[in-house]
Amino acid sequence: MKTLFQSFSPYLTGVAATTVVFSFSSCKKENKVPPRYNIVYIMTDDHTGQMMSCYDTRYIETPNLDRIARDGVRFTNSFVANSLSGPSRACMLTGKHSHANGFTDNTTCVFDGSQQTLPKLLQTAGYQTAIVGKWHLESMPTGFDYWEILPGQGDYYNPDFITMNNDTVREKGYLTNIITDKSIDWLEKGRDKEQPFCLFIHHKAIHRDWLPELKYLTLYEDKEFSMPDNFYDDYEGRRPAAAQTMSIAKDMDIIYDTKMYREGMKSRLKKAYGRKIKRLTPEDRVAYDAVYDSITDVFFRENPQGKELVEWKYQRFMRDYAKVVKSLDDNVGRVLDYLEKAGLLDNTLVVYTSDQGFYMGEHGWFDKRFMYEESMRTPLVMRLPKGFQKRGDITELVQNIDYAPTFLELAGVEIPDDIQGISLMPLLRGEHPQDWRSSLYYHFYEYPAEHMVKRHYGVRTERYKLIHFYDDIDQWELYDLQTDPTEMNNLFDKPGYESIIEKLKQELVGLQTLYGDSIEYRLRDKKL
Repeated sequence: MKTLFQSFSPYLTGVAATTVVFSFSSCKKENKVPPRYNIVYIMTDDHTGQMMSCYDTRYIETPNLDRIARDGVRFTNSFVANSLSGPSRACMLTGKHSHANGFTDNTTCVFDGSQQTLPKLLQTAGYQTAIVGKWHLESMPTGFDYWEILPGQGDYYNPDFITMNNDTVREKGYLTNIITDKSIDWLEKGRDKEQPFCLFIHHKAIHRDWLPELKYLTLYEDKEFSMPDNFYDDYEGRRPAAAQTMSIAKDMDIIYDTKMYREGMKSRLKKAYGRKIKRLTPEDRVAYDAVYDSITDVFFRENPQGKELVEWKYQRFMRDYAKVVKSLDDNVGRVLDYLEKAGLLDNTLVVYTSDQGFYMGEHGWFDKRFMYEESMRTPLVMRLPKGFQKRGDITELVQNIDYAPTFLELAGVEIPDDIQGISLMPLLRGEHPQDWRSSLYYHFYEYPAEHMVKRHYGVRTERYKLIHFYDDIDQWELYDLQTDPTEMNNLFDKPGYESIIEKLKQELVGLQTLYGDSIEYRLRDKKL
């Protein structure tokens, strides 16, 4: 099998050019039929490693997510190709960067469901495929034997689902629980148990507006979360960072995001918040209001202003985000428990990840989009089937375009030449390929749009990151991640880095050529 990387090897200065041949470790005889491994892929929205205790113990505990890492592997250098929900999902489904799969942003794109995708390729090999939960790609799912998806972003309380009959059905309860219920129900009753399966469990959690499950409304209310050291970043030397509108201080909505509601208050998102909580039953609304009305009373009595208000908003954000993670962690535990009880764990790859990372106050922000570490980096843990001995950390650079070829190889399916990701199977077998990739490519397109993050592309190596912001701006940024892991010091115009910049630009051009991302913005870029 020839990979895309081999086709462009003249352009590679450190990019991997590797061919992977998979042999099942459990096959001791040549005539023995290899196992048909199942795949359970659990993906959340906007979950970040800072809020997952197998990565970071500062804030909360996530015991069930940690179970996956403890019993399998934890990727410590896992990244996305475009830190935005729809585009990230399209990258996962196709194994291709955004420009190649056609879904570059959430505002102008509709996913082309006729194209080659991971579930379609698995179907051709006899796999049953199913997806439950968030889709967020505008078109209807294709390549799935069963699907129930959320319209748009979906709702936490008493949510609607679109069914395969094109009906929209309202379900009663909390969304994270319902998605898990539907997923387990399909595993138990909806599939042919004689055939292998790939189930995509796609949660809305932990996406903004962070509405908690009712039983966790008061959880973390007595906890003071520590603030990141760069919370009060002044963005010196980083004009694009200063131009965003995702600041906790300036842009976090007092009603929609912190739930402080009083009649007469003005808010851009007041009506949107009202629609969200009106989905609660009258009885549940009483319980909800009892908690947040009391917090609102204290807020208006104390009337924080200035820096005190900013830090109060941060605490509210952190508490509600953490509450939503708690329900998510519970439900991951339910899936693991079911697989164990049903005797499926030994023959199933269980994957947990998020569609991107998120800022938990770093640089003073919430949200994602930037190529900076907190949003480009994403958690990734896997519980491996029986016969895979690898445990602990995997440190190689991996990206969400790698999931499709990994699952295909695990299923014994030939990986098409046009897939741009690399199968992670050698890493799961405990190997450390010498020719593994040494750089990653990133491209963000959605501007002007929500949060106003400028368009940019760049390259990340183990130590350095080079970013070019383009379109209505022309700025380069260089970071030494070894000496400046929080990316506060732009080195691009500092003397002494000329040779490093030149090498990184060559690597960037090599990646753009490799992936075919040679669109018109490059023609306008006189510096490349």
